[in-house]
Amino acid sequence: MTPALDSATPDALLIAHIAAALAIRPAQVAAAAALLDAGNTLPFIARYRKEATGSLDEDQLRQLAALLERLRTLEARRQAIHTALENQGQLTDTLRQQIDSADSLTTLEDLYLPFRPKRRTRAGIAREKGLQPLADLIARQDRQGRTLADFAAPFIDGQPDGVPDLEAALAGARDIVAELIADNADVRGNLRQRALRFGLLRASRVTGSPAVDNDPKHIYGNYSDFELRVDRVRPHHLLAINRGEAEKALRVGLDIADRDAHESIRAVFRPDARSPLAGQLELASADAAQRLLVPAISRDVRRLLTEQAETHAIEVFATNLRGLLTQPPLAERTIMGVDPGFRSGCKVAVIDPTGKVLDTATIYPHEPQRQHDGSLRTLGTLIDRHGVTLIAIGNGTASRETETLIAELTRERETVRYILVSEAGASVYSASPLARAELPALDVTLRGAVSIARRAQEPLAELVKIDPQAIGVGLYQHDIDQKQLGAALDGVVESVVNRVGVDLNTASAALLTHVAGIGPKLATSIVAHRDEYGPFADRQSLKKVTGLGPKAFEQSAGFLRIRGGSNPLDGSAIHPESYAVAKAVLARADLSLSAAPARREAALNALQQRESVQALASALGTGTPTLIDIFEQLARPGRDPRADLPAPLLRRDVLSMADLQTGMTLSGTVRNVVDFGAFVDIGVKHDGLLHRSQQPRGTLLGVGDVIHVTVLSIDAERERIGLGWAAADEAAERRGIT
Repeated sequence: MTPALDSATPDALLIAHIAAALAIRPAQVAAAAALLDAGNTLPFIARYRKEATGSLDEDQLRQLAALLERLRTLEARRQAIHTALENQGQLTDTLRQQIDSADSLTTLEDLYLPFRPKRRTRAGIAREKGLQPLADLIARQDRQGRTLADFAAPFIDGQPDGVPDLEAALAGARDIVAELIADNADVRGNLRQRALRFGLLRASRVTGSPAVDNDPKHIYGNYSDFELRVDRVRPHHLLAINRGEAEKALRVGLDIADRDAHESIRAVFRPDARSPLAGQLELASADAAQRLLVPAISRDVRRLLTEQAETHAIEVFATNLRGLLTQPPLAERTIMGVDPGFRSGCKVAVIDPTGKVLDTATIYPHEPQRQHDGSLRTLGTLIDRHGVTLIAIGNGTASRETETLIAELTRERETVRYILVSEAGASVYSASPLARAELPALDVTLRGAVSIARRAQEPLAELVKIDPQAIGVGLYQHDIDQKQLGAALDGVVESVVNRVGVDLNTASAALLTHVAGIGPKLATSIVAHRDEYGPFADRQSLKKVTGLGPKAFEQSAGFLRIRGGSNPLDGSAIHPESYAVAKAVLARADLSLSAAPARREAALNALQQRESVQALASALGTGTPTLIDIFEQLARPGRDPRADLPAPLLRRDVLSMADLQTGMTLSGTVRNVVDFGAFVDIGVKHDGLLHRSQQPRGTLLGVGDVIHVTVLSIDAERERIGLGWAAADEAAERRGIT
């Protein structure tokens, strides 16, 4: 838990809190916070300000930025509560100390709750009748030896609309005490912690609900009689239950034991047997628990559980998206994209190695037309005409039937392979203004086939054209906070795009948008400038783009590549601010910018053997981390980090469920990773499930990983395949899968 911030905390203490939470040095936090506050982007800071931050990586910087924002939000709320209580005249020294030591928004709101303006409640009505002093006596458990009638007598006015009798006086006072108990921060905090440990989450199916009646796959079958202790509920349980409740398919409740509520209250409000008012406090406590406290804490706990589950789901989605975006491109290929379909046919598009559309067609191999032979002839003609070496098949409706057709075709062509690619979001892209601008001559139905082909050729460049939330590599992504999900996924896209780098003279506006410091408006201006004046000759020419100022140039220049331009350094990840250092390194190694790669690498290695990097950095007036990056880029300028990852699994044949046998070992591609396991494409119609119990301890799978699996079970009726772990192949080992 992050330590609390005092309301007068100087920045140094806030920095110390973050440093302790992230196990880094305060100087690193201070430098990173200053850079963020100055408007620098995370990719830029991570790559080009390593000396300042002590080489914090992008993940650490992202955590730091999130924690910094949370603490500042907490502090802003603390100050707002201070102000509100001061205006009410309620800010005592004790309360101030409690507020200043609060370490979360929940604790702050608990402290402020008794003073928050409320709608008209039973307690409020009782206060209007002047019963607050009597409630105070009950809460204090006054022991003056009087009877209940003696305590209540001063507050009885005999009026029907006022306090007509003893029972009315006591009932009104108990209402005030019940609210006092339910609003008490210590009581709420104690019961909340108990509920988070010992509460029971229950769910049951709602009979007669349309969502249940129309649930042939029994999506909610696992929750028809569900009961689990709160601290054992997994995120996917909670999200499924929430969805079922929203669809009125499930009835959901959180049970909090009466004992937990009773003990939480008695720890603060203990009846005194010597007081005549002890019974009144017990009655007020029971009313507070049942009517106010338990329902409120139940809502709190479910909200906290949902927030935790959504945070986890967002992290899973982000991890899967990163894996999808970092899949190696299948460059230098002429690719045929096939968007499968039944009645409307399969849309076909052929693209050249640059992504340019060469040809299109529509075939009807499936029901109801069943033009099987004619479809094979059409595809064969396109392959021969354009030299197609790879066929990319969308994984949507009719994909496996289409895969069977393509497999029949590739069996006769040794040089042609096929691959299944996700078509999630392809229809969204096809109808978008961007698609109309890129492919104005093509019908909307054919644009999807082009997108599928380009996804295989250059996944990152194509997938950035689609809202990340539409890519579909998560779990319950439509049920979680869309703003948080969008921000997390945008961060992943930004991270991957800048890590890979972008060709300034070929990138679309959609891709340029995600480059650090650019955004949609500048991306459009860059493309417009390029269309009007031709390709950029060097990075400095970028400054001529309308609206692109010094800050945007500083942030973006290092992530933009110009290959074959006037300055070879523009094709690397070396920032223009370090060109002088790079040239000095080349001079010391007796190299020119145009030196052959093999000679350059040998000469740079020899230089590092003669002089240490630290000594060179000092001599050249730069930092050691920056110099290490410069050496790497001079040796392998502009190398795509995706080149170090395994290539996607290409196929020539297809299997059916009938071909599978238990014990069979197959290669497969991980398509999605969720809490309970990974879904793996093994070349049959339905992905198999590699349950987490079947994965070796410490295994970290990612979308796009190619692994070996063993078939454990086949349920043809329910179309389910259970998989076990087999030895990872060499490519998977390179990716870090053990």
